[in-house]
Amino acid sequence: MSLKVLSVVSEAYPLVKTGGLGDVAGALPSALAPHGVEVTTFLPGYPSVMKALRDAVVLHSYDSLFGEKAQILSGWAGKLKLIVLDLPGFYDRPGGPYCDASGKDWDDNWRRFGAFSRAAADVAQGKFNMPSFDVLHAHDWQAAMAPAYLHYDGAHVPSIMTVHNIAFAGWFPNDIFVWLGLPWHAYSMHGVEYYGGVGFLKAGLFCADAITTVSPTYAEEIGDAHFGMGLEGLVRARRDRVYGIVNGIDTEVWNPAEDPHLLAQYERLTLNRRLQNRLQVEKAFDLDGGTGPIFCVVSRLTTQKGMDVLAGMAENIVTMGGRLALIGTGEHYIENAFMDAAKRFKGRIGVKIGYDEELSHLLQGGSDAILVPSRFEPCGLTQLYGLRYGCVPIAAHTGGLADTIIDANEAALSAGVATGFLFDEVNHDTLSRVLSHAIYRYQDRPTWKALQEQGMRMDFSWRRSGQRYAELYRRFAKKNAPELAEEPAPEEPLQEAVSG
Repeated sequence: MSLKVLSVVSEAYPLVKTGGLGDVAGALPSALAPHGVEVTTFLPGYPSVMKALRDAVVLHSYDSLFGEKAQILSGWAGKLKLIVLDLPGFYDRPGGPYCDASGKDWDDNWRRFGAFSRAAADVAQGKFNMPSFDVLHAHDWQAAMAPAYLHYDGAHVPSIMTVHNIAFAGWFPNDIFVWLGLPWHAYSMHGVEYYGGVGFLKAGLFCADAITTVSPTYAEEIGDAHFGMGLEGLVRARRDRVYGIVNGIDTEVWNPAEDPHLLAQYERLTLNRRLQNRLQVEKAFDLDGGTGPIFCVVSRLTTQKGMDVLAGMAENIVTMGGRLALIGTGEHYIENAFMDAAKRFKGRIGVKIGYDEELSHLLQGGSDAILVPSRFEPCGLTQLYGLRYGCVPIAAHTGGLADTIIDANEAALSAGVATGFLFDEVNHDTLSRVLSHAIYRYQDRPTWKALQEQGMRMDFSWRRSGQRYAELYRRFAKKNAPELAEEPAPEEPLQEAVSG
């Protein structure tokens, strides 16, 4: 029997994307279909979503949803089965999903995503003359009030709360509580109250039937004060409901053998064709030719990503014989630091501020290594794309980076299992050492090729992770519908990431 899941998320590729969340949400429906799970994606009605929506049907009209007229629409956008909250007063705006054109958070984000969560909980319960869903799956703080609304409604729809990055907690002042439509007792430490205000993510973590993170190591880390951002106590208290399921990637979108964004497509046995893409990277980023490695960065330019440290390494990279091609956007002082480095080391460092999907593919297909020096990283996708494309990852030993990269130490190299380079502390000295080590290995062409080939052998598709999500959905849905438990068990049992 097919399991019906409502995936509640603020972005989904290719309709709207600011980072890995969009990629994951866009890939989940196809990943889960082979496991007997039918996913409907619930999205805000941003202009890009409304433009792409086809065969739209009105399911319900609100006279006032958080003070605005709104409609619930169902339809399709490509392969995505959608339900959309059409609320122009909240979503038909210039800028991005969360910020205005200048990068400042919208002041009414609590209303925009409070309304989104309220409507999602209504849909999940089947309030609009439509069948209810078996499971509601909420992603990050923007959707995290949906499990809270289900909880306080007394609904019998189980909910899963996925933390893609616990650093973004969705905290708002306590005076918004009266507008949320929740009972008064919900405003407590055993509810939505969080550090004297309202915590959207805290509410989801407290009220959901299960919590997942996007890698097993990150599931462990967020129970520690260093990574938990003030929510570590709640995570530890619910440790028997916390699971780590590593993200997958869409192997159709990210496939070097068929990628239309590459000048030359290639496979593991035709790695020599990457040279054409390498020349294209040099052209796109105004880099001089050379025999040293091209390091690339595709990232938000923030301190979380360690980009402040990397910006200070520009001269070291050049002195060591490397070159750097970077694309990203973020904190202005970091953007400026990289732009200054590009001016000082013209032809050796190329920087493009912003995001370009085509260039991000080209960098993976033509650069020698991708740098991911994150101070913490729930999962990370760029290192997975790098492994798939033979772009060797150099990354901090944290979160999903630690779960997905096998360090090129002597033992791993001898065994032929190494796929990249890991380092512990994100600082100038450790980064300098790992870059020096990587360049040394790069000069040994057979060793470097072996790293590339082993990375490309790894399976980071959604096959196994989709299976684990399907098993988790059934585990909690079967309490309401026992027949849903009849699906065969997965090849490997789902394991709690945090033991009791």
